[in-house]
Amino acid sequence: MCHVSPSALSMAISELENQLCIQVFERDNKRVIITSQGYDLIAKAQDVKLKLDEISSIGVKRAPPLSGSLSLGIIPTVSPYLLPIALPCLQNDYPSLSLAITEGQSTALICQVEEGSLDMAILALPFDVNELVTYKFWSEDFYYVTHMDNLKPGEAFIDVNNLDPSELLLLEDGHCLKDHALAACKLTDKTHFDVRVSSLTTIIQLVINKMGSTLVPQMAVQPLTGAFTSLARLPLNQSSPHRELAIVARSSYPGTENILHLSRLLSKNLAAHHYTSDTRMSSYDSNSTLSN
Repeated sequence: MCHVSPSALSMAISELENQLCIQVFERDNKRVIITSQGYDLIAKAQDVKLKLDEISSIGVKRAPPLSGSLSLGIIPTVSPYLLPIALPCLQNDYPSLSLAITEGQSTALICQVEEGSLDMAILALPFDVNELVTYKFWSEDFYYVTHMDNLKPGEAFIDVNNLDPSELLLLEDGHCLKDHALAACKLTDKTHFDVRVSSLTTIIQLVINKMGSTLVPQMAVQPLTGAFTSLARLPLNQSSPHRELAIVARSSYPGTENILHLSRLLSKNLAAHHYTSDTRMSSYDSNSTLSN
């Protein structure tokens, strides 16, 4: 990343430590540990780098929208279903855009946006984004997915008051999708099976084999379950929406126009892809209010 050899980097760090008369790293031939003084120095260095990046980005305001380099984080419960919809449009309509994508959990992405290693990130709300600004572009509901054999005759929706939380298969702790699914049904985390997986695809395979049922967001229902005729997909009789997708960025980020263009593009493409007679279009469009 620094475009220098490891030995040259080590010499530069040693020289820095000698000049400052502090030890930044405690290191031997097996491991490296940051010292307490090192943490203080690195935090200040990150602040300096962030300001330098903002100076370098002044020209972004004059550049055409969605051109140049852009680093974007996205959570794994959104990326497999959003990127196939959005990337073809970005490649066709914005050929000068150089997009770097990082997948990670919400907490890690927020830290990377705050420290400047990411320009922005796509998260699912509600979630505590600290001081970052949110640009909402999509809202959707959860669907109850279960084996057809578990359905009652004529059952067309799921009454959340009658849901058995012990039969729900959800992602492991740390994924905001789990918290959103439980909140949508006003349930606590009490499951019958000890499931610790980080993939919705794995959970769907468990549902197919009658190990339980699950809750899936609208954008993932067709990609995950469309090929399996043994699965039923039922809406919940609960107030909407169950979650919202948003781009988050620093308040000082100079590329606000890029965020606005990207949020409108995502909203438009998601609505075109998902809007049918039995699904609800996003409540956010090009004229929607952006919230902090």
